[in-house]
Amino acid sequence: MKTFHVQNFGCRASQADGAALEASLAEKGLVASGDALSAGLVVLNTCTVTSSADLDVRRIIRQVKRENPEARILVTGCYAQRSADEIAGLEGVSWVVGNSHKGSIGDIVMDSPAPYHAEVYVGDIFAQNEFISSPVEGPAGDRSRPNLKIQDGCNNRCSFCIIPSVRGKSRSAQAEWVLAETERLAKSGYPEIVLTGINLGRWGREWGGGRQLPDLLRRMLDETSIRSIRLSSVEPMDFTTGLLELMASSDRIAKHVHAPLQSGSDGVLRRMHRKYRPRHYEERLRLARELMPDAAIGADVMAGFPGETEAEFKESVEFIERMPLTYLHVFTYSERPGTKAVELAAPVPVDVRRERNRVLQEVSARKNRDFRRSLVGKRFSGVTISDLGVVMTTNYVRVELQQPRPRRQWMEVELGSVSERGMREASPLLVLS
Repeated sequence: MKTFHVQNFGCRASQADGAALEASLAEKGLVASGDALSAGLVVLNTCTVTSSADLDVRRIIRQVKRENPEARILVTGCYAQRSADEIAGLEGVSWVVGNSHKGSIGDIVMDSPAPYHAEVYVGDIFAQNEFISSPVEGPAGDRSRPNLKIQDGCNNRCSFCIIPSVRGKSRSAQAEWVLAETERLAKSGYPEIVLTGINLGRWGREWGGGRQLPDLLRRMLDETSIRSIRLSSVEPMDFTTGLLELMASSDRIAKHVHAPLQSGSDGVLRRMHRKYRPRHYEERLRLARELMPDAAIGADVMAGFPGETEAEFKESVEFIERMPLTYLHVFTYSERPGTKAVELAAPVPVDVRRERNRVLQEVSARKNRDFRRSLVGKRFSGVTISDLGVVMTTNYVRVELQQPRPRRQWMEVELGSVSERGMREASPLLVLS
């Protein structure tokens, strides 16, 4: 077992965990393999946010067992934390390591390299104080906008969400580590980084003393040379006036707001145990649009939450229609054992959930087309994300260039016509770095 392969499932936070796992295994003397079918150790770093995510993991376990029967399989991550015994019973699995023990994986595989039966390492996730993260740069550093996870866990208890019970309480990366990693990435030639977390807007709150995400951002602007900082998803009420004003005032913070909504119905939000009402959400988005007229503004929206009536769905759609949103991430509700939502009202039929998902996808597509059309003729900065000639602008628009340019260049583009997935460059402008 001299080679390993880490396969990540799910969100950016899981990808950051996977990058840290790769680094820890390399420190133990193992060599990264290009794929699961040629590795002696296969690490599956799992997600469990939906039932389909669990199915994907079980499918990959069967595939690895069939096509690489000599490999040792280690399953870790959120699914491992939630259903360790279920995974341990699957043929071919050597270790099941929950998030509670993820930081010890290097020692686990070196201390017991060939168990006869699956060994399980799962403990109380709420006793977890360790913060595990490493920048996600991609193979050979080819990722143009590395993800930097700076927060983990969540203290909220949304009725549909299993994540707090598998990720634990909110905890943050130390500011000095964030600053050092940011500067290292800048010196490595990355113009932009993406800050991520399970509940990113809660960074620093557990320490008290008033330390919050805007304070960290100010230090990053003052003490690092990174050209652009992009925030991933931030809960609506954590988009404070101070944070939005800071984003609007700095040309080094991407004009991109992603605030999970889940539903535009007051009744559904209450059953979800969300901590805001539609009017609060609207207030935050209206302010964001006022301060950043050309910003991308996105939301997560769930279709078919238990008990969602036709009237509530209509209320939600009408709310979304009048919001200054430019795109939606639409999710169909998936039952998660152990959450409050499964105990609520009768489930919405699956075919109705799918139809509501389709309606929301259509709303999203139309809003995004309208947003892109409003940008024709305007100029924005951005980073090249493909050697084929694609720029991601600071306001989250994919722009097809007239000629290929190397990835990781920071440049200014003038937006021309609307394409199927983004926009086309009107005329070549300035390469800034």
